[in-house]
Amino acid sequence: MPGFSRFTSLVDALPATVPFVGPEAIERGRGLAVKARIGANESSFGPAPSVLAAIREKAGDIWQYNDPENFALKAALAAHHGLSPANIAVGEGVDDLLGLIVRLVIEPGMPVVTSFGGYPTFNFHVSGFGGRLVTVPYTGDREDMDGLLAAAKRENAPLVYFANPDNPMGSWWDAESVVAFARALPETTLLVLDEAYSECGPAGSTPVSDALIDLPNVIRTRTFSKAYGLAGARVGYAFGTPETIVAFDKIRNHFGMPRLSTEAALAALADQAYLKEVVGKIGAARERIAAIAVANGLQPLPSATNFVAIDCGRDGTYARSIVDGLMQHGVFIRMPGVAPLNRCIRVSTGQPEALDLFEEALPKVLASL
Repeated sequence: MPGFSRFTSLVDALPATVPFVGPEAIERGRGLAVKARIGANESSFGPAPSVLAAIREKAGDIWQYNDPENFALKAALAAHHGLSPANIAVGEGVDDLLGLIVRLVIEPGMPVVTSFGGYPTFNFHVSGFGGRLVTVPYTGDREDMDGLLAAAKRENAPLVYFANPDNPMGSWWDAESVVAFARALPETTLLVLDEAYSECGPAGSTPVSDALIDLPNVIRTRTFSKAYGLAGARVGYAFGTPETIVAFDKIRNHFGMPRLSTEAALAALADQAYLKEVVGKIGAARERIAAIAVANGLQPLPSATNFVAIDCGRDGTYARSIVDGLMQHGVFIRMPGVAPLNRCIRVSTGQPEALDLFEEALPKVLASL
């Protein structure tokens, strides 16, 4: 039976794509049970007990729509960062905000600069709105800021994406370098500075909240999905100048934020002691993952995130064999998608019992290869 005939020419030309294959799809497709879920950079340490209590307390209000202005959460985030609520936009995760940013700026055929092998969901949005991706290779497993700057100027690009700390490699630049990069971009180029892993990084890796707040061509994105342990709640936010942030109100889904997700984010933001505890657990888990890699003759890369990229010393085919082999033991991990980054596997930090399974399975998989 023929399909609907009046999709746009852009949609007709796009492949049906899912940027990430989830562990649920792997379980369905391969008939395997995930025993150690350490591949999606979630926080299996979970949200704070105070957050779960807030969700339980407010669960009876689920019949109500969320405040479409996100007033309370914007006020709390502004106070946390020392900004004004007018500097804050709230969305259903960073992925939603990235789609809105692309929609705000990009028309079909326009160039968008990003790193080759960087966050695939951003690329998904660019393609979905007809943008033309211009990619810059990583240098030394870090995003190449000089290369991104040169490409933005050469292409007269209206949009450039840069993640710090970086996914999928876990690398980072110091705050001073990031600020210099942002200020060197043309005023007509909007920088998306994705700081999803900022809570996990070392001191000095993230610019202070007001470091770039005077630049209308910079939007910084953050999330509650990583260190705060709320990936399933889908809460992201962005901050920038009021004149830039107000543009989101023209196109955002005003009733998109779930009410309980907002309550969870408010409680999580208020419990900074728990966040500090989790960041410590993330650091300890990174060290353990690195030690497991070294014990098996592999090379862990330095990480400022809640995962560790591990250089397997060969090519993407070999790394993929390790990923698939670990899944046979119920250990779900991922790997970067393009060469030369795909010589690595990527292991998320997690509970000790999950890392126990990884430690037990890895040498068996390597021996089988």
